[in-house]
Amino acid sequence: MRFPWATRRLLHCQTEQEAQKILMILAERFKECGLELHPAKTKVVYCKNSNRVGSYPRMSFDFLGYTFRPRVVKNPQTRKLFVGFTPAVSKNAMKSMCDKTRKYKWHLRSGLSLEEIARIYNPVLQGWLNYYGRYCPSELVRVWRYFNRVLVKWAMRKHKKFKGRKSKAAQFLEKVAAENPTLFAHWMLGTGKTFA
Repeated sequence: MRFPWATRRLLHCQTEQEAQKILMILAERFKECGLELHPAKTKVVYCKNSNRVGSYPRMSFDFLGYTFRPRVVKNPQTRKLFVGFTPAVSKNAMKSMCDKTRKYKWHLRSGLSLEEIARIYNPVLQGWLNYYGRYCPSELVRVWRYFNRVLVKWAMRKHKKFKGRKSKAAQFLEKVAAENPTLFAHWMLGTGKTFA
């Protein structure tokens, strides 16, 4: 039996012993209901940070498209760096975003103008930016670069003068991004320079 994301939960415990005890209680309760915990998705994870310096075999997990793991972060008040256990877009979510972009086959749609592509795809890009860009937005650079490379392929197909001239097509799009940085949602972040 499968359940939607709404039934997925995180439990925070003070000690590993407490976590193992709760895991055992949950497994027993699920069994009583004719269910079982998913072995790959039910894990005890150590949330390492500057205050918790111990070690454990599992120190990261994916949840709702984010990977939670120890990362170096900056305190906004003191501007000092420290290790925090924070979320950022997961590799699986980035792969899914790139796959979705690939399925649109923008590079083959030379009948569309750049403005039409922006009108069609900006809601998708903005949605990703709003959801995944909330924490560690710099982690999305791979997705933005991929989309920009797709636009380079589109420009090479759309304009005969760029056929076989990838660097010229990239320069053209960099110029467009500089002149119109709000055309695509991710260009507003300054990613209109990552076409190569």
